[in-house]
Order: sequence, then structure tokens, then C-alpha cells
Amino acid sequence: MTARLVRLAEASRLEVPFTFDGVALTGLEGDTVLTAVLLSRGALRQAEFGPEQRAGFCLMGACQDCWIWQEDGARLRACSTELKPGMRLRSAPVSSWPAIGDAT
Repeated sequence: MTARLVRLAEASRLEVPFTFDGVALTGLEGDTVLTAVLLSRGALRQAEFGPEQRAGFCLMGACQDCWIWQEDGARLRACSTELKPGMRLRSAPVSSWPAIGDAT
């Protein structure tokens, strides 16, 4: 899959390494997680209720379209979370995690 975004300016900022679905990627200092991921991939995650791929929608944290997971299980909004060095991110929760609403 090709990248959805192309960086046209501000390419001289420091690189920030992170992983997404086990793949080592880099963004630039000051990027949001969404920007950093979409500079390398065409989509952020799979839609919950169909075959579509999701890539963020409102880009301001209101629509719930850009939720992704950290490897420790915590969710974050990719559009409003600043990329930090060493982040370990996933497009889907680990399959062994309980589903939202499951009593455990």
C-alpha cells in the first residue's frame, strides 16, 4: 500500500522513530501520530463494520475515526496525539484483549 500523504515542507525537523503494527517507521518532531503513519501507509486501520480502510476523518478529535492502540492496550486518538520517540502502536487491539464491554 502506498502512502496517503506526501510531506512537502518542514522536512528538516528531527526524525522520531516508532513502530506501527510491528514495522519500524519514522515521523518528524511535531508530527501527530496520524500524520506520521499516513506518510508511510495508505490507511490507519480497518473499519469495524465493513471492508473499508479508515484514515482519519475530522482531524480534530471529534469523530472517533482515528482511534488506534498502544501495545500496552491503551487507546489513543492518532489525529491529536503528538508522536513520541519509541511509541509502539497497533492498528487493532491484540486479539487476546477482552472486547469493550466484556466482563472480566
